Amino acid sequence: MKYDYCVIGGGIVGLATAMRLLEDRPGSSLVLLEKEAALGRHQTGHNSGVIHAGIYYPPGSLKAELCREGAAATKAFCAENGIRFETCGKLLVATSDLEMQRMDALYERSRQNTIEVHRLGADELKEREPNIRGRGALFVPSTGIVSYAEMCEAMGRRIAALGGEIRLSTRVTGLREAPDAVTIGSDGESWQARKLVVCGGLQSDRLALLAGLSITHRIVPFRGEYYRLPADRNDIVRHLIYPVPDPALPFLGVHLTRMIDGSVTVGPNAVIGFAREGYPRLSVNLSDMADYALFPGFWKTVFANRKSAVTELRNSLWKPGYLAQCRKYCPGLKLADLLPHEAGIRAQAVGRDGALIHDFLFVETERMLHVCNAPSPAATSAIPIARMIARRLMREP
Repeated sequence: MKYDYCVIGGGIVGLATAMRLLEDRPGSSLVLLEKEAALGRHQTGHNSGVIHAGIYYPPGSLKAELCREGAAATKAFCAENGIRFETCGKLLVATSDLEMQRMDALYERSRQNTIEVHRLGADELKEREPNIRGRGALFVPSTGIVSYAEMCEAMGRRIAALGGEIRLSTRVTGLREAPDAVTIGSDGESWQARKLVVCGGLQSDRLALLAGLSITHRIVPFRGEYYRLPADRNDIVRHLIYPVPDPALPFLGVHLTRMIDGSVTVGPNAVIGFAREGYPRLSVNLSDMADYALFPGFWKTVFANRKSAVTELRNSLWKPGYLAQCRKYCPGLKLADLLPHEAGIRAQAVGRDGALIHDFLFVETERMLHVCNAPSPAATSAIPIARMIARRLMREP
């Protein structure tokens, strides 16, 4: 069967894109293919559920713009679809002179990004969060929490209502572009589409190679390990509690996150994953490991970040080290408070030169658009990202 559009990937970016295409082109035919038995099974369903405000991103950058728009659009979508969310606010806590300097720089960046942020002194921080200690903090009131898995379910219903078709348990095994259409194959079945958009997440580089594209990056899975607190400690914080990030490090650091179900998680760290989609602790996939081990950019990344990599690995293997990261600003936590919680895996695009790609990366042909990198805050920004993708995709060849 021939469709106007095919979307590969049932995470939140793929779903938002399919929804946008059907809204912009009523009556169009569209099929969304997802290899799992349910929507949002990977990055979307394993993240912290935060609706980010965009405080970290360079003023005027695409990430800053999309995050700001995305936070408003996410809250509006939830309100329209009866999905519970909470605007609980976030505190970035400084615990040293150096972090106070970084906090001041973040404050100036937030002002340039027109994000409401308030400085708090140590006493104001203690009054607002009695269990948190620091020399100062930035309070970002617009940060929220939500279940992105619930958003995926609502988007799936919206796609169906608009006439779109969703095929679950459908793994794509072939992609071939011709002058008039793209043929998509999957275990004896095939579809044709005038335009194809691929939101493959952890498999995005493999799908690009399957389509015959020449790419200079690979996906390296970074495993984010979390703990959760016992239920009787869920009132330990009122807001989300983040450390002030080190600009030299690629990730934000271990934080306390209130979840929409009332629980509180601690994490994540960031260690190399031995399987792209292996969430249990000892998951190993030799094919996944070979993919990045044979890519020269991986070893350049490891060397460039060797100090932080050793620290992260040590804390992954040694729970007291992990706890120490949290006790810097939450001294009341104990080892017994760190209960097992499912990990997440981040699809990190790495260039041949070893650079971590922090911006969006699209590869386009006449009839295909591959989202090769959709970095955090992609879940928050999914709705405006989808608008941007739809505009690109609607350009006729």
